[in-house]
Amino acid sequence: MAPRVLLIGGHGKVSQLMTPLLLSRSWTVTSLIRDKGQASTINSLGREQPGKLEVLVRSLEDVKSQQEAQSIIEEAKPDYVVWSAGAGGKGGAPRTYAIDRDAAMHFIAAAVSTPSIRRFLLISYIGSRRHRAPWWSDEEWAACQKVNTEVLRDYYAAKVEADECLTALAKKRAGDFQAIVLRPGSLTDEKPTGKATLGRTKARGSVTRGDVADVAVRLLEKEELAGWLDLLEGEETVEKAVERVLKEGVDCVEGEDVDEMVKRYGVL
Repeated sequence: MAPRVLLIGGHGKVSQLMTPLLLSRSWTVTSLIRDKGQASTINSLGREQPGKLEVLVRSLEDVKSQQEAQSIIEEAKPDYVVWSAGAGGKGGAPRTYAIDRDAAMHFIAAAVSTPSIRRFLLISYIGSRRHRAPWWSDEEWAACQKVNTEVLRDYYAAKVEADECLTALAKKRAGDFQAIVLRPGSLTDEKPTGKATLGRTKARGSVTRGDVADVAVRLLEKEELAGWLDLLEGEETVEKAVERVLKEGVDCVEGEDVDEMVKRYGVL
């Protein structure tokens, strides 16, 4: 049976690129958007696609608890959840924390506690980590820290908590639940290349939103694939890159303290 996907942040650029890719696989997509005025744009993405598209209008700023997230999940009835939402720098620090951290964590907790949900893919960013990746140089790590503490301070603080929360709760549930944190570099609106560097990448670089969408959908297709995956532009085809990280068991959480994550977020 074709899976049902709850796409949170459905009006975002990456989500709009993901939607037709999901529908082309005959999957059912529930696109969660914040404004009914966005519905016509989303509905146009489903034209002449074999999958079914549903639109659900809810504001993430109003999701203040796991129970409120759970009610949305119960309405959408997904098998997979994709978090591709964010404050986008609008509304200052309070809105960033309310959406990128708090609402994300409420949906993570609700999804993990729902037995029928088998996968949760969270789109984060490459610099969202507390420790230097073992394959990064000291210079790369210093540059990353500078961005996180001086440019993206609140965004970084919000995203890293959400990433860790998903990792910790997924580890506690284990079994048939797969948590994927996709961590692209700087996003561009250039034409997708169909190629990428996926897994242990450099600390800085860019990637097209179209390639992010392509990678995300292909990751969702793979059973037993989970973990943190960094993503930049590259020369390997997206299809081969996804197959490689699956075969090699790549997980860019390496270097982070997963046990500490479990202690901090293991019970919500």
